[in-house]
Amino acid sequence: MTAVPPRTIRAVDTDRLLLLEMEAARTGFSQRLAADWLREHARGGAVHYLFPTMEHRFSHRPEVSPQWRCELLLTVRTGEEVLSLLDVLPATFQGLPETLDATAKTAIAARMRRAPAVREWAGEKG
Repeated sequence: MTAVPPRTIRAVDTDRLLLLEMEAARTGFSQRLAADWLREHARGGAVHYLFPTMEHRFSHRPEVSPQWRCELLLTVRTGEEVLSLLDVLPATFQGLPETLDATAKTAIAARMRRAPAVREWAGEKG
């Protein structure tokens, strides 16, 4: 299996996203949201999107290397979409079902470019 991130977007529901965030916490990945924050702010039943943008390799942590840094388009309780980052193991990402067609992926990528960062959004909400 190659570790080069695929140029694709995967859709996940809120429950699956929470599992991905908890896996990132267990493995000590730096780019993730706190599970408690996600439970509080993510819209239940929403669909969120992951787009792998780069690969990390750590010689000092071969058990979690490589990892893929994904952009995460997250739908929050208000219905707004915000952008975050989530580090994911390649096998975990590849295990997510491919459910989107090319047209949907193009539209989602455009929304990712326009979405405010989660820190920016959280700062505005107080």
